[in-house]
Amino acid sequence: MPAGRIGRGLALRAVLPNAITAAALCSGLTGIRFAIDDQWERAAFAIILAGMLDGIDGRIARLLKAQSRFGAELDSLADSLSFGTAPALVLFLWSLQDLPRFGWFAALAFAICCALRLARFNAQIDVDEQPHKSAGFLTGVPAPVGAGLAFLPLYLWVATQEPIFREPLVVALWLAFIAFLMISNLATLSWGSIRPRRNIRLEAIALAGLVFAALLTEPWWTLAAICIVYLALMPWSIISYGRVKRQRAAQARD
Repeated sequence: MPAGRIGRGLALRAVLPNAITAAALCSGLTGIRFAIDDQWERAAFAIILAGMLDGIDGRIARLLKAQSRFGAELDSLADSLSFGTAPALVLFLWSLQDLPRFGWFAALAFAICCALRLARFNAQIDVDEQPHKSAGFLTGVPAPVGAGLAFLPLYLWVATQEPIFREPLVVALWLAFIAFLMISNLATLSWGSIRPRRNIRLEAIALAGLVFAALLTEPWWTLAAICIVYLALMPWSIISYGRVKRQRAAQARD
């Protein structure tokens, strides 16, 4: 082999993040296949797995210094399908098809709002002035979190078998509410900005371990509890951002 051609192959570090993104896409779309077969628990788990994979592909790309515009576009398209289209179809097949017109409208609204949120995120990548981001917050609910929140009625239904949680009108209104949160301008928590104080790091590690154990033993109740805690923290994040905004305004006047 000529010496000049050695080392010209594609580096693994350039492929790995995009491969994880592709795996997340496959997982999200597989959730639809499980829903077609009425395997609701597997459908929800497949989309949750897609969210977990989506949470690590970007971090691995930054760790390996393999960020690229191609990877960003692939990630956005995968997110739209895995966290917009897939949850909408799963919830439609699970419940909303019993309310054909309004149910399909709610499913479409969720998928469209997810795509709009991702488009807004992409449009702001190169924008220098991002008040929420500079203060350590996100704008609206992220797409993977929105997909997880959308499944809250399904979590509760699997855990309790209460028919109220599968009621099409309830699911449609809930889906519309989460769709609104995704495209809203509300300041929401950014997990990367959460930094526990050093004096409680052992307690934080213990809490993380307990949550993981709860996911193994009572997954549906635990997922429901995580959703409720996240929603309960939203007013706190809005108030905290308002405090930061007032501080910045006061500094600008000075």
